[in-house]
Amino acid sequence: MARSLRGFIALTLTTMLWGTSFPAIKLVVGDIGEYAYTWMRGALSLALLSPYLAWVYLNGRLDRLTLRGGLLAGIAYALGLWLQGWGTGLTTASNSAFITALHMVWVHIYAAALTGKYSRRLVASLLLALAGVFLLTRPDIHLNVGDLLVLAGSFMWAAQVIIVDKYSRGDPLQFTAAQIAVSTVFIFPDALQSGIAQPSSDTLVLLLYLAAGPGIGAFTLQVYGQRFVNPAVATIIYQLEPVFAAIASYLWIHEVLAQHQILGALLIMLSIVVAG
Repeated sequence: MARSLRGFIALTLTTMLWGTSFPAIKLVVGDIGEYAYTWMRGALSLALLSPYLAWVYLNGRLDRLTLRGGLLAGIAYALGLWLQGWGTGLTTASNSAFITALHMVWVHIYAAALTGKYSRRLVASLLLALAGVFLLTRPDIHLNVGDLLVLAGSFMWAAQVIIVDKYSRGDPLQFTAAQIAVSTVFIFPDALQSGIAQPSSDTLVLLLYLAAGPGIGAFTLQVYGQRFVNPAVATIIYQLEPVFAAIASYLWIHEVLAQHQILGALLIMLSIVVAG
């Protein structure tokens, strides 16, 4: 299988796993809150990875460079989550979703500056993806404080993609463990805000899925896939996330897309074809 095709499949699976997480996240956060959800998901992911990490350590295979990259990506990811969450509380969900998607613009600028060239195909794919996300979210942006906070968060999402691109040659599981470890710091604001929450058995099952699938599975596939795919193209593929989220929400909690949102999803899929 061609390297680029392997990368495309891995990143598509990454995006699919991220997309399926949204209805589960909605149910989990409704039970235990956003801080508890974040650190508990991270802690469970680390618990699932602990046998592998112990084996790596005992066999002297810890890769410090990869671990450093994972920690940097984790910091960017955690800051992105925090800024997005803070900003979303001061603006609308649709504004937040569209502004967050602007991270692909920053990655495209980075890729163009790094290589000194930027193809018409990438321009076309970026514009199609932005149009698709706009139709999916229908934002009403006035650049209030919330919008600006989410915009700052989009720089963090872009930084995460760029850091993954830089360190993707290392062990994906070690990178993923280091990245996820950062999210466990949310235990402190959780404890200060309302004490440690006690998840129900149903919530715990959902947390285990989020830890294993959209957590370990998706981030490991992201690191592996970005070995073979230009980060600018990768960000276009990642715009499938709201498409998969819409499908999962329809199947899981019966949320239905409007006609303009279906058109937006089709434009995003077309943007990936053009980028490829």
